[in-house]
Amino acid sequence: MLRVHDFMASSRANGPGRRAVLWVQGCSRRCPGCCNPATHSFQGGRTLEVGELCSRIEGLAATLEGLTVSGGEPLEQLPAVLALLERLRRGSRLSVILFTGWTFEQVASLPEAPTLLSCLDLLVAGPYDATRRRPGGLRGSSNQTLHFLTGRYTLGDVLEVPEAEILITPAGEVLCTGVDGSGALAGLTDRTGEGPPS
Repeated sequence: MLRVHDFMASSRANGPGRRAVLWVQGCSRRCPGCCNPATHSFQGGRTLEVGELCSRIEGLAATLEGLTVSGGEPLEQLPAVLALLERLRRGSRLSVILFTGWTFEQVASLPEAPTLLSCLDLLVAGPYDATRRRPGGLRGSSNQTLHFLTGRYTLGDVLEVPEAEILITPAGEVLCTGVDGSGALAGLTDRTGEGPPS
């Protein structure tokens, strides 16, 4: 079982190309200034079977470049995340990007590191540091590091990814995502003089 905060079937601001995005629920790091504090509690979100989630992603695969996994902190649910990524790696052509607040050295020290890294095309590593904020290139702060683990992507590909996207659902809900989603929403508010619909 995986505790999930949210799932988006299509995004262009969370990695190269059109991507599904999975936000896991729960993060003990709780970086000050985090753009997604609603993902911190381990009691929030909902639990999903890994097989159910994988089937959903595989059902979208024909329209996607890949999957991006963010949070929360994916590595705090490593067994379930790894089960999902291994299945996708075996059964699809989808690329995988994973965001973690752990440093690359911390990730590499895990017993599961060889398996995990073999399932990823790009790892974005390091805690968010609000004092070093610099949205862009899939990094929210300048201390975060990019690790290209296959030849699928280059720095140029990453730099072309929009910092944010604003989506309006059929129900009129405003969704902001990307490494500067909250900044994009604030900018929208500044331009219109009004906040998003509640």
